[in-house]
Amino acid sequence: MTKTDKKYDLEERTFEFAKMTRDFINKIPKNISNLEYGKQLIRSSASIGANYIEANESLGKKDFLMRVRISRKEAKESVYWLKLLDVGKDFEDMRKRLVQEGTELMMILSSIMRKSV
Repeated sequence: MTKTDKKYDLEERTFEFAKMTRDFINKIPKNISNLEYGKQLIRSSASIGANYIEANESLGKKDFLMRVRISRKEAKESVYWLKLLDVGKDFEDMRKRLVQEGTELMMILSSIMRKSV
């Protein structure tokens, strides 16, 4: 696998995470807290991939690291919002899968940061 393939895979994975998160938000119960937390989650989950794409188009190593750091921060924030949502029993498994994926993205981005310094 070439470096470009790996880059594409993570771009695709973050894109899929944002889409799964959006679909999840559209299914869960609508109440005041879920509406507000959901808005935050939509923003942070999409920002992971957007910042990673920016990192891959960076102007230098410092810019790359900053964008990857932001992506990791957004992944961490997404996990936080996911945990705050009131989903009930019907959507708990789906939430757990999303929390797991968000956590894995955080770990991948942390690894990229460690290897890039």
